[in-house]
Amino acid sequence: MRNLFVITFVFFSFLAQAQLTSKEEVTSELAAKREAQKKEITNNYLALKNNLLISDSLAVVKNAVALQASLKNFKFKKLTLQKMNEATAARKEIIELAAAIEATKNINKQRKVFQSLSVKFWDLAPKFKAEDTALFLQVCPMTSAEWVSDSKEIKNPYYPKNMLTCGEVKASL
Repeated sequence: MRNLFVITFVFFSFLAQAQLTSKEEVTSELAAKREAQKKEITNNYLALKNNLLISDSLAVVKNAVALQASLKNFKFKKLTLQKMNEATAARKEIIELAAAIEATKNINKQRKVFQSLSVKFWDLAPKFKAEDTALFLQVCPMTSAEWVSDSKEIKNPYYPKNMLTCGEVKASL
């Protein structure tokens, strides 16, 4: 009887340890997947901004499509119901703005929509930002147009020919 008790105890101890280990593996796997999603969203936004810098309207369209797809796949975590609803509504607005950028090949119209998209993106940037990424909110003081960058160096996507270095860092994450 005592041997049966010892064997049962060892078995359940082993089972509990196995479950704990598998939960840790799943949790780290999910965390890595989530970080990859955040990095993808940020990279898609930055690619969009960088193609506005070089005035490549066709690449901007492709970046807008990629940004929409990456945002649609992202799920918000650890938010109250109210904050979840706000974040979900803001994400929907960013997706709609990216769709508006996708709908035109006119670089000036793309830049105009990008202004609104950038403001909304910055509002959600703390939730989208990958852990190993620094983001900077930059603004052109002459036009008040804002954009997000991964560098402190100013490269104005709205006026790359006339005012490429016009701007300043307004905030950082």
